[in-house]
Amino acid sequence: LRVGEIERERVAFQERAAGEQKAAMHKLADEFEAAIGKIVNSVSTASVDLEAAAGTLTGAAENTQNLSGMVATASEQASSNVQSVAAATEQMSASISEIARQVQDSSNYAGEAVKQAEKTDGRISQLAQAASRIGDVVRLITEIAEQTNLLALNATIEAARAGEAGRGFAVVAQEVKALAEQTAKATGEIGTQVAEMQMATQDSVSVIKEIGGTINRISDIASAVAAAVEEQGAATAEIARNVGEAAKGTSQVALNITDVNRGAGETGTASSRVLASAQSLSGESRQLKLEVERFLNTVRAA
Repeated sequence: LRVGEIERERVAFQERAAGEQKAAMHKLADEFEAAIGKIVNSVSTASVDLEAAAGTLTGAAENTQNLSGMVATASEQASSNVQSVAAATEQMSASISEIARQVQDSSNYAGEAVKQAEKTDGRISQLAQAASRIGDVVRLITEIAEQTNLLALNATIEAARAGEAGRGFAVVAQEVKALAEQTAKATGEIGTQVAEMQMATQDSVSVIKEIGGTINRISDIASAVAAAVEEQGAATAEIARNVGEAAKGTSQVALNITDVNRGAGETGTASSRVLASAQSLSGESRQLKLEVERFLNTVRAA
């Protein structure tokens, strides 16, 4: 009887020990699942988030690279256009400088022409004064011829009164009268020519003055054009300087865009690697979760 009781107690002890062991194993499995399962779930969630973020980063890097490539192309085209404008502006500046030089030459020539016109005007004025003096001399000669003619007439009358004795004197008086008439006729013709010369001289003076005034106006216009061309040249030079600075700026932008494009490429490569690592981590986390579940099932079944 005692042996049977001992056997029953042993079996009961074994069953109780087995129950306690199984309960302990379940508790251990629950604690392990609570600790490791939380970590596995966190890793799995983090790997999914990392995979999504890496995918987004890869897409953004690709878009950045594409956009930077487009900007680089546009920047190169803009730089080329700005350089073309700079070259055209420099050529225009050179043309304006040449025009300014020619206008200045024209202004100088006009100034010389004004001086020559003034000299000519002075000489024609002197000629007019000389013609006036000649007219005075002609009038004096005319007066002398008239007086000579009157004296010859009086001598002829006196010779006629003297009769035969005054005949020779009458012949001389007649010749003096004829000479006085010829002198009067000649001085009349000279007076006419002098008058015509004076009129021509006055006309010449008027024309020279008009020419001088016209040349002065041309000189003023040339000076105004020269000033405008000089101002335009300064503005063109400023434009050329600004365009040159813009060309440097677009070239620098092109270089920066190239750096951005290269950086975007490197970022894309790195993000692709991160994406691959995230995908690998996600797969491994899923595999770890399966292994943990299998281990827990085995423990609980023991």
